[in-house]
Amino acid sequence: MAADPASGAGAALVGAGYAVPAAVVGNDTIAARLGVEEAWVSRRTGTRVRHVVGPGERLEDLAAEAAARALKAAGIDAGSVDAVLVGTTTADEMSPHTAPLVAADIGAQGAAGIDVSAACVGFLSCLATGTAMIESGRARTVVVVGADVLSRYLDLDDPQSAMLFGDGAGAVVLSAVDGPTHVGPVVLRSDGQSRELIRLARDEQRIRMDGPAVYRRAVTMMTEVTTELLGRAGLAPGEVDLFVYHQANSRILRAVGAHLGLDGSRVVDLVGRFANTSSASLPIALAVSVEEGRLRAGDRVLLAAFGAGLVWGGTVVTWGRDGGTGADGA
Repeated sequence: MAADPASGAGAALVGAGYAVPAAVVGNDTIAARLGVEEAWVSRRTGTRVRHVVGPGERLEDLAAEAAARALKAAGIDAGSVDAVLVGTTTADEMSPHTAPLVAADIGAQGAAGIDVSAACVGFLSCLATGTAMIESGRARTVVVVGADVLSRYLDLDDPQSAMLFGDGAGAVVLSAVDGPTHVGPVVLRSDGQSRELIRLARDEQRIRMDGPAVYRRAVTMMTEVTTELLGRAGLAPGEVDLFVYHQANSRILRAVGAHLGLDGSRVVDLVGRFANTSSASLPIALAVSVEEGRLRAGDRVLLAAFGAGLVWGGTVVTWGRDGGTGADGA
């Protein structure tokens, strides 16, 4: 990947895909275990069902399926992929990491394979990295994947987190285009002093979180980063076609929208169908939005996410290459 600073290439998102496990767990199952009413679970989270992996199912396979679908949607052969970037906290093994396995599975043999661990901001971090690789001339085609299987790390008796998470993978293809980049500005932030709010310790292997505190911080962070991105991009909220936030909780999405005065029809909410899929939530939301006709080539999209760390950030993108394609779903 030799640099070509004179290339003048921009980066564009030209295809998306997603994959989720076949098994589905409804709120009734979780409510019965927690000893609460099913309506309480729905009201608190917005979730109705979530897809979960079973014994023997691998994160690698979900990530590879999503990546392959994104390439198909983009009309790009895997042999031309320069790098595969995977945002995940839940790789199948500590080593080897997921990205080189996905690259091999999709036929991108020899491509760079890099995992990024940034909790629910993993996909966004990979998107920023892949964009920089293309803009610097070090790559022309990058597959960016967000994938997590957090159901394996849940305490099913914990009312703070047992109902929140689902499993899945989403992917987009970044391609070099002539002229200005279609990705940017990008904002990435962290606050390690708030590390105790969401934890997944190596010894216990269970997610622990302070739900009310996370809710408050999430609303604040997503609202502030949206305002910052709009300012940097020189845009008014009405000039953004779609707001795709981390799909953590429907109450968070509604609160952010209310703070910013957003048109609710432009805020994607798929929490009821997928729950919080961590790093996969943004690319799944993008792929489903294209699949359902909500996102078309030329549309302007604001993406933002937050996660354990604490980490948060966002970007504004224009979907597709000029006159380009959409995406492919599961």
